[in-house]
Amino acid sequence: MQKRKLRNLEVSAVGFGCMGFSHGYGPGPGDDEAIQLMRKAFELGCTFYDTAESYGAGANERLAGRALAPIRNQVAIATKFLMREALPGVELRKEIRARLEASLARLGTDHVELYYQHRVPESIPIEEVAGVMGELIAEGKILGWGQSQASEEQIRRAHAVTPLSAIQSEYSMMERMFEKDVIPACGELGIGFVPFSPLASGFLSGKVTARDTYTGDDVRRVITRFQADNIRANQPLLDLLAEIAKEKGATPAQISLAWMLHKKDFIVPIPGMRKMERIRENLGAADVLLTAVEFERIESALAKIEIHGNRTDEDIAKLRNIR
Repeated sequence: MQKRKLRNLEVSAVGFGCMGFSHGYGPGPGDDEAIQLMRKAFELGCTFYDTAESYGAGANERLAGRALAPIRNQVAIATKFLMREALPGVELRKEIRARLEASLARLGTDHVELYYQHRVPESIPIEEVAGVMGELIAEGKILGWGQSQASEEQIRRAHAVTPLSAIQSEYSMMERMFEKDVIPACGELGIGFVPFSPLASGFLSGKVTARDTYTGDDVRRVITRFQADNIRANQPLLDLLAEIAKEKGATPAQISLAWMLHKKDFIVPIPGMRKMERIRENLGAADVLLTAVEFERIESALAKIEIHGNRTDEDIAKLRNIR
């Protein structure tokens, strides 16, 4: 497995998004199987695992901690804290520290390599959060920090106080809004970029059909790209991926990941993987190398394809009211 740098943190070129083991995509494997899958990914070269306090109300951190305990010193763990409302300065510091300590306890470790602010609401002073992160880095509680779904302005303000290691935001062939300003800013400032949903919640695997149905807490119930009409309308993108995949002896998912890996050497996608064949497939994407001609061909084709539907936090929040 190739390695990449998120500022000073070296990780595998493709990481492991652990969220789906606990929530977000319907029933998954049991804990024992999930643990074995995470460990098998390490054997295949994965050294970067992503979780968060909000995934399964802490259950995902506990699961990841159990899975990674035997290899703790050989992997990088990223987790996140989620705050919606501002607190007075001293209270904000106490709250972030308390959130981190709780995450460390669930993970069974004394530090994490990367600690993200899970969203960046304007109500919470960016500079104050960055200051707390600097303190935690100095104490060795975290080795680096990041933001999720941040704007270029928020990134620059935070980075000026305590340099960021990574930005984790949605990015795929179906969601490219951060190419305009955030990804270039990351390149300029030496910040890594970590795409979540790099396969558009599995859409880019080419296995989704308009007949598929989803239940429970599966976010595909409310992500509009999974509406039947949009699935049919997005067929040109899937046709492009299938064509390139056939020529390269790869899969559509691998071409999707290889495309973003080719873009910038500081991009490290973290696809979710709940089956052994998906782990082999997605980690194997690091070995699918596009030539400059192939990459430009894909870029040219993508520029002509209209994307239908998207994924928003507002839509996902609707799950709470769906039975």
